[in-house]
Amino acid sequence: MGSLGSSNNSSESGRADSGSRKRILIGVVAVLLVTVAGVFAIGYMRRQAEQQQQQQIQLWPSGTAQDIEDLATRENVNVLFILVDTLRADRMSAYGYERDTTPILKNLSRVGIRFDRHLAQSSWTKASMASLWTSFYPTRTGVVEYDDIVPDEAKFPAEVFAEEGYRTIGLYRNGWVAPVFGFGQGFEVYKKPIMTLASRPNQKSNPTAAHRANDEEIVKAGLEFLRVEGDAEKPWFLYLHLMDVHEYTYDEASAVFGSSYSDNYDSSILWTDTTIDIFLGNLLDWGLLRNTVVVIASDHGEAFRERGHEGHARFLYRETTETPFIMLLPFRLENGGIVVSSRSRNIDIFPTLYDMLGIAPPIELAEADGISLLPDILAAARGRTSPEAFRREGFAHLQQGWGQRKRKVERSTFSLTSGDWRYIHQQTDTKSSEELFDARSDPQELKDLSAERTEVLESMRSRGKELAEIDPIWGTPETREINELELNQLRALGYEIE
Repeated sequence: MGSLGSSNNSSESGRADSGSRKRILIGVVAVLLVTVAGVFAIGYMRRQAEQQQQQQIQLWPSGTAQDIEDLATRENVNVLFILVDTLRADRMSAYGYERDTTPILKNLSRVGIRFDRHLAQSSWTKASMASLWTSFYPTRTGVVEYDDIVPDEAKFPAEVFAEEGYRTIGLYRNGWVAPVFGFGQGFEVYKKPIMTLASRPNQKSNPTAAHRANDEEIVKAGLEFLRVEGDAEKPWFLYLHLMDVHEYTYDEASAVFGSSYSDNYDSSILWTDTTIDIFLGNLLDWGLLRNTVVVIASDHGEAFRERGHEGHARFLYRETTETPFIMLLPFRLENGGIVVSSRSRNIDIFPTLYDMLGIAPPIELAEADGISLLPDILAAARGRTSPEAFRREGFAHLQQGWGQRKRKVERSTFSLTSGDWRYIHQQTDTKSSEELFDARSDPQELKDLSAERTEVLESMRSRGKELAEIDPIWGTPETREINELELNQLRALGYEIE
């Protein structure tokens, strides 16, 4: 089974180049997919991964800013969307972290597009993913509580792609994005693969999670779909929602950073980096990467007691909202790829893809909070920056007590970013608090300047409250009663639902 870091088929360009190679490759893949160990065995040998990956990357055709613009005129460009649950950007070597947690993604980002200052719209999965899919802030989707359902009126990307003639396949493990909550809209196939117990001996979990499956079934199911349908006439949109980082999953090969929970988290990122390598390696072997846009993103991050607390879904500081956004194109970009330094947000991901691929956006996006980042990409590709884009605001929201079934509370926490400033408003039962941070002078955002910069505080407070108090665009969402079995499955992921 291929990987970008270990494939030795350097003289081949994919399925179309050799009928015999196609038959051999499909046979090998079919055999490997039969067993659990088969999917991951080769990837974790880590044989001179970065050096060989660079050799493979050089086989891709090169592209320029003009080629990015021309993507809108190409036919049948596939879209692979990989969502790595609970992945914070500053723990990735692709984003400058001192530990080499993402060697594969680091190399790939150097021939693709990396968004340097990217913001998720909440710090727990359901609210964040509802915003990502619809391009509206959480307060405008109305999906802020444990039992909220995404309204049918929301237009999901899978629906847009399906109307454009795409096959649409979604594979997930996180119960918060299950179809019972409205997240299957537009998918031809949307399923949670049957999970098996992890085969490796050193799987660890985070401080609260008790789930013991891993992403191997997601990988197997995704590869099987592409093996059968990947080079068909119709393009495809494939969504993979990976959970191994959320559950701090790793093996001996990736357990190289220590034994604390924070170390385990880094090891799980390395493990997932290689999982992505395996998946993309097969697309490379099958010739599919030459006609596929790959997006890698996350729904939220994770805290490790930077401010005395850990985990996510409770606060909106940088450690739980600053997430990665990396885009790979059907060609490699020279000179280290493109780094977009202006603020980007999860709500911008799909407006950007529509614009890039020449797909008419749904009419609802005329009112959306998300925008296309294609102008930012092209400006960065041509060595220009936009001061307006740098000052672009980012908003994140969390309904405190979202998991309390017996006592509904209206305690809204929100954050607003603009340039280097981040404003945090925290509401408790008895009082509210606010903080102001300057990332330029305080990159970790630990020093509260609210008492010193009152003019900035007042301005951001006013705008933040305006966004926090806006009414849902589709009205108050319907809710769904969750049975005890489902609740226990969600609790097993580490969520506190009382």
